[in-house]
Amino acid sequence: MPNTKTVRVPHLGGIDAAYQMPQYDPNKPTLVLVNSFTTSSELYRQQYANDKLKATMNLLAIELLGHGQTRTSRENWTYWDTAEMNLQVLDALKIDKAFVLGTSQGGWITVRMALMRPEKIAGIIPLGTSMDSETQRTRELGCWDAPNVLTGNINEWTCKEPTPSFQPSLDYCDFLIDIGFGKDCPADTREFWRQTIRDNYRGDDGRRRIRMAAINLRDRDGLHPRLFDVRCPVMWLHGTKDVVYSVANAQHEIRLFANSPDVDLVTVDGGAHFLSASHPKEVDEALIKFVTKHK
Repeated sequence: MPNTKTVRVPHLGGIDAAYQMPQYDPNKPTLVLVNSFTTSSELYRQQYANDKLKATMNLLAIELLGHGQTRTSRENWTYWDTAEMNLQVLDALKIDKAFVLGTSQGGWITVRMALMRPEKIAGIIPLGTSMDSETQRTRELGCWDAPNVLTGNINEWTCKEPTPSFQPSLDYCDFLIDIGFGKDCPADTREFWRQTIRDNYRGDDGRRRIRMAAINLRDRDGLHPRLFDVRCPVMWLHGTKDVVYSVANAQHEIRLFANSPDVDLVTVDGGAHFLSASHPKEVDEALIKFVTKHK
């Protein structure tokens, strides 16, 4: 990515964590942006293009383990590792406190960060997400069936022999684009993400990273018993047309943040799973209001 930098952090024996932050003003609050499954920091292109948003806060998009240009020599890692990595990036950049927004899998990263270093997190903004593992409960509330969706891909991406010519299929890319941006997304959006996903996961290293990312998503631990321990403000943003995680699930889970001083669920009519991309105006206005209130 042309705007991506890397910083070495010590977790897992050394991670080159990729991030975007065009400029940093210590007098402004910082918002960490955590991307969704097999996307990259480019998911937040529209936020970086919003001058009013950038005038209000620093934007720092950190690419998760297994995503974008972030690299580690470890083949196995978890979402807790990514949360620790993100916190160490803040330390390396000398940012004492930050808000965190996370889309889909990024949503449960925000919670992990708030649990691990509560003094460092000013507030969290889960977006189009779920706080549970993949369960029958979530499916009954209209969420997707991750084991059914992902197991075939995981099996396909698991092999003993090196795969130097690997790249994700266009079918996989279109599947992710359809559920994230919507089947009717603009053609240039589809082409951009087809190319970005295939570029990020080329070769044998790319296959191993996308495989582990999928295993983490499918087999993750749930956070319900831990949500009581989140003590920072929470604003959950959710689109009414999210086809991965339902509003009904969000309405149930937002009540589990019982120890937070300020909790709000904001639904956006017609919003897709990647809500910051489908409805940037509504998301950005909500972010400015939330960060300004709690900075």
